[in-house]
Amino acid sequence: MAGTHVSRVRALYRRILQLHRVLPPDLKSLGDQYVKDEFRRHKTVGSDEAQRFLQEWEVYAAVLWQQANEYRQNSSEKACFGTSLPEEKLNDFRDEQIGQLQELMRETTKPNRQFSITESIKPKF
Repeated sequence: MAGTHVSRVRALYRRILQLHRVLPPDLKSLGDQYVKDEFRRHKTVGSDEAQRFLQEWEVYAAVLWQQANEYRQNSSEKACFGTSLPEEKLNDFRDEQIGQLQELMRETTKPNRQFSITESIKPKF
């Protein structure tokens, strides 16, 4: 059973990082780091919390997969990733989770993001 669980976790982790490739570069960097931290943080949790953790990340992966497909099909439109978080889910969060969510929101909405990607320009000689 433990081997199956580990395989499932690793497969989900890889799938999420692959899905992040469609995100804008700054959001990809932020998302990759967040996923790595969260999976590392939940390495030693109990089985009930681990099950809920995996379910939530599987939902995230499914939504991101759907949004990535929509973006590929309508590439002329601006990409839109993410979903609204229902209030009933927010009410289930611990204080630590609310803090993480606020930090994530601040990072993704600030005008001068930490990760600034510019296109390279060939030098003129």
